Amino acid sequence: MKQNGSRIIPTIRYKNVSTAIEWLCHAFGFKRHLIVTGTNGTITHAQLNFGNALIMLGAENNNNYNKFIKTPKDLNGINTQAPYIIVDEIEKHYQRAISGGANIILDLKNEDYGGQGYSCLDPEGYIWNFGSYDPWT
Repeated sequence: MKQNGSRIIPTIRYKNVSTAIEWLCHAFGFKRHLIVTGTNGTITHAQLNFGNALIMLGAENNNNYNKFIKTPKDLNGINTQAPYIIVDEIEKHYQRAISGGANIILDLKNEDYGGQGYSCLDPEGYIWNFGSYDPWT
């Protein structure tokens, strides 16, 4: 589906991108949009969608870009960015994430600015924020 206007697409490097794809689809409900394989069947690039949103995943490698980006595991669990993803059924999504093995770091709660939200870690230590608050509405 072609959309007009500016869009932001988070890009994330994973040490094990194949495992990350499986986990993100299972625990959070992402769907595979595009998977690009390289030599020996390794995944070099992936695109996952969540409704009308998209994220791009890449495998950690030795290219020039990798000199400028590190994973939370490389930084003792520190994150420098974290996506916020709007979900319609936040309580259902929260339970799915728990069932899928997400490490909940901030429980589901009512937010002062509206809606509900929670934060969790994926298996490689990335922070994911999910909420029902939609600033566009």
